[in-house]
Amino acid sequence: MKLFQCQCCGQILHFENTVCLNCGSTLGYLPEADRMIAVAPEGAVWRALPDSAGAGGGDDPGTLRFCRNWERSACNWMLPCAPEDAGAEAGYCLACQHNRTVPDLSTPEHLALWTKIEAAKRRLVYSLLRLELPRPLPDTGHPQPLVFDFLADAPGSADPVMTGHADGVVTIALIEADDAAREERRSQMGEAYRTLLGHFRHEVGHYYWDILVRDNPAALDACRALFGDERADYGEALQRHYAQGAPDGWEARFVSAYATMHPWEDWAETWAHYLHMVDTLETAATLGLRVNAGADLAAQVRFDPYAHGAAEALITPWVPLTLALNSLNRSMGLADLYPFSLPAEVREKLGFVHDLVHGRIGAAEPNGALAVCPGGMAPTGVWPHAGTDLCAGECGLGAEGGGAHSRADRTAAGGGIAP
Repeated sequence: MKLFQCQCCGQILHFENTVCLNCGSTLGYLPEADRMIAVAPEGAVWRALPDSAGAGGGDDPGTLRFCRNWERSACNWMLPCAPEDAGAEAGYCLACQHNRTVPDLSTPEHLALWTKIEAAKRRLVYSLLRLELPRPLPDTGHPQPLVFDFLADAPGSADPVMTGHADGVVTIALIEADDAAREERRSQMGEAYRTLLGHFRHEVGHYYWDILVRDNPAALDACRALFGDERADYGEALQRHYAQGAPDGWEARFVSAYATMHPWEDWAETWAHYLHMVDTLETAATLGLRVNAGADLAAQVRFDPYAHGAAEALITPWVPLTLALNSLNRSMGLADLYPFSLPAEVREKLGFVHDLVHGRIGAAEPNGALAVCPGGMAPTGVWPHAGTDLCAGECGLGAEGGGAHSRADRTAAGGGIAP
C-alpha cells in the first residue's frame, strides 16, 4: 500500500485516514483515480479543496458523495455524484457494493468489530483494483459475483460461524475481528499467522480459482501440475489434516502447513501470499526502502509490484525485505512479521499466480525466461532494467559478479542478464 499526501498542507496520509492530522481537512479516497483527497462540503455534496501544497493530485473530480457506510465511520471511499442527484440517498462505494450481509449494528460490540472488518476489506479491494482483476457485483447478472457476508454467532448457538468461501460468497466470522479471540484461535491451531486481511486474501483466492482457473483448460492443467488435483475428496483431506497434521518435510514444497491439506488450500494460501507480497513491496517502494544484509540479501525496491513483469522481480527483493522486517520486529520483542520461507517449489507456485493474474498462462515469453536484477529495477518484456540500459551495480549481476552492467553483459552470480 502506498502513502498519500494532503493537497492542502502536504501532510503524509495513510489509506485509512479520514481527517488530516495536520490541517484538519476531511479526507476521502477516490478508487477510480487511486487518490486520497481533502474535501469540503458544498451543500449535500463534497468538492476537492485546492492543491495548495502542490501535491499534483490530478484533475478536479467534480461533485462527490461519501459511501453510505461513511456515516457509521466504517468507510472513507467516495463516489461521483451529479449535482441533480445531491438530494438522493448516498450509495455504496466500489468496495461496499460487494457486501451482502452485515451483522446487527445496533449492538455496539458488533459495530466496533465490523469497522475493523471493513478496513481490511478495503485493503483487499484496493489490491484487486490495482491488479485489474474481475470483480463482478451482485445483481449484475453474473453467474458468480463476488459477495461478502460478515456474520456474528447467533446467541446461544452451538454452531459458530465459519470463515470460508462457497460459490462466490466469502464469509468472515465477526469474532475474527476480536484481536484476543483471533490470537487464541491462532495459538490453538498452531498457526504462524492469522489476521483479518490474511483471511480476506485467502478466501478470495478460492473465489479467483473459480473465476480464473476452473473454466480455463490451459490454466487448470498447469494448476494441477503444480498444486495437485483438486478433485481429491476435500472432506477426507480435512479430516486427515486435523488428525495427522502436515506431512514430514512439508516446508520444502508448501508455504504453510495448512497448504498441505488439499490442492485448493495450497492454491488459496499461495494466492494470499502473493497479495501479501505485492502490497508490502508497494509500501517498501513508496518509502524508498533499501536492504543491504550481504551480497545475497540486498535489495532496493524501486518499481511498481502491481505492474506486469517477471515474478522473480518480486520474489528476489521480497526475501531480504522480509528478513529486515522480521529483524525489526525482534528488536521490539515481537514475533516475526513474515514467519515463512519460500523454497523453489513455492516460488514456482507464486510465479504461476503472478502470470495468471497478468494473463500470461499458456503464452510463451517473447524472449524466453529473463534473468532478474534483484537490485530493485522492474523488468520489461525485453530488458530487466526498466527505463535504462545500465544498472549502477547494486544488484551484483554485472561482469565479475558486481559493478555496472549493460545489455552486453551475460555473466552473473544470479544467472546472467538477458539481452
